[in-house]
Amino acid sequence: MVEATRSADGTTITYERSGNGPALILVGGALNNRHSAGPLVPLLESKFSVITFDRRGRGDSGDTPPYSPAREVEDLDALIAAAGGTARVYGHSSGAVLALDAAAAGAGINMLAVYEPPYLTDDTGGKESTATTREIQAALDEGDPGKAVEVFIRSTGIPFDAAMKESPWWAAMTAVAHTLPYDMAVVGDSTVPADRLANIGVATLGLYGGASPGWARNSIEAVTAAIPGARKMVLEGQTHAASPEVLAPVLIEFFDRG
Repeated sequence: MVEATRSADGTTITYERSGNGPALILVGGALNNRHSAGPLVPLLESKFSVITFDRRGRGDSGDTPPYSPAREVEDLDALIAAAGGTARVYGHSSGAVLALDAAAAGAGINMLAVYEPPYLTDDTGGKESTATTREIQAALDEGDPGKAVEVFIRSTGIPFDAAMKESPWWAAMTAVAHTLPYDMAVVGDSTVPADRLANIGVATLGLYGGASPGWARNSIEAVTAAIPGARKMVLEGQTHAASPEVLAPVLIEFFDRG
C-alpha cells in the first residue's frame, strides 16, 4: 500500500507498507528508492510490517530546499510516527549513517541494524570524500547525471564497466543522481562520529560482507565499539550488495528478539 506522511518542514515522504507484525523501516543508500529493497521485503513481511520509502528528492517524495542531513533525520522521525511511534530500523550504506544519526538523536528506534556505513578509519577519508563530492557536483552542474553516477560508483571501489549504462537499472540511478550530494552530506568527512554514536542506547547490530573491501570491516568495528552493547557480524561471501536470501534470516533473528 502506497502512503505518505509529512516531515517537519512540510515535505511529503512517500512510503509503502506490507506484511504483519512490528514496524521495520528499511533505509536505502545512495541511488536507491523505495523499490530498491524489493527482493528483501517478501522475505521479511511474514514477521514484520515492512516499510520502504523514497528518501527526499527521490521517487514520489518531495524535496524542499535547502538540503540538510538534519531534515532527513526528521523524515525518518515522521515515518516512525506514522508507524505508531516506535520502529525497528535497518539501514544500508549512507542509509545506515542516516539511521545511526537518527538513533543517536533520540528517534523512536527500538532496535537498529546497519550494513556497511561508509565511514573510513584512516586519514584519507576526508580528502577522498571532498574530492568525490566536487566531481559529482561538477558533473551535475554540467547536466550530466550519468557522469555523476559513474564518479560515485568508481569512488566506492566497484569496477565501472561501460556496459553498466546498458543495464535496466541505469535509468533509475541517473534519475536520482541529483541526490548524490545529499548522501555525501549525510556521510560528511567519512570519519566515525564516536562521541555521537555513544548516545545510542538501543540494541544495535553492525553487519559487513566478508567479500567487501577492508574499509567495511573497519567501519563496523569502529561503529560497534562506539555504541554501548552493540555487536558485529560478518556475512561471509557477501559484498556491499548483500544477497537478500543471506541478509533476511540475519535480520529476522536479530529483530525478532525484541
